[in-house]
Amino acid sequence: MGNTSMTTKREDPRRAIVEVIQRLGRATQIHLDERHRHFRITDIVIITTSLLLLGGAAFDVYHARLLYQDFNEIIVDMYAIHDHLVGVDNDMADITTNMRAFDSHMTHLENMNERMKSMASTMPQIRENTRLMAGDMGNVEENMKLVGDAMLILDTRIHAMLGGVGIMRNHMNQFARPMSVINPFMP
Repeated sequence: MGNTSMTTKREDPRRAIVEVIQRLGRATQIHLDERHRHFRITDIVIITTSLLLLGGAAFDVYHARLLYQDFNEIIVDMYAIHDHLVGVDNDMADITTNMRAFDSHMTHLENMNERMKSMASTMPQIRENTRLMAGDMGNVEENMKLVGDAMLILDTRIHAMLGGVGIMRNHMNQFARPMSVINPFMP
């Protein structure tokens, strides 16, 4: 019995070392498993974030293209408004010329008899000038209607762009929210 108690005492240090090494092996394996699990979670987060970034970028490019098209249409409408305003300017110049002709006829009459004769001879011209002026006023009215229609279209486009810009702002806010969660994990 004395020998067996001595034998167990000699084996205890080795057994303790083996147990410590086994515990270290298990702890290392647990640590490696935990590390691999975290790597998988990180990969999933990175892939999900990348897909969200790509989706947001595609959405932003789509909205930028729509905005570009709307701006092109606005520019085309602005050129049309300019052309109509040039027409209005020409019509106003014609009205001014006709008014000067009418004024010159009225101021050159010296006496009543001469005035009546002059008026009798001038009335057809006045009537023609008035007819021309009426035609010019029709053009002015038509041009003003076109300007009004163009302004309505421009107003509609601006309201449409306002909605698109608001949507883009909301999407950018939604896009930035997940990024604020990921920032603490980034190196």
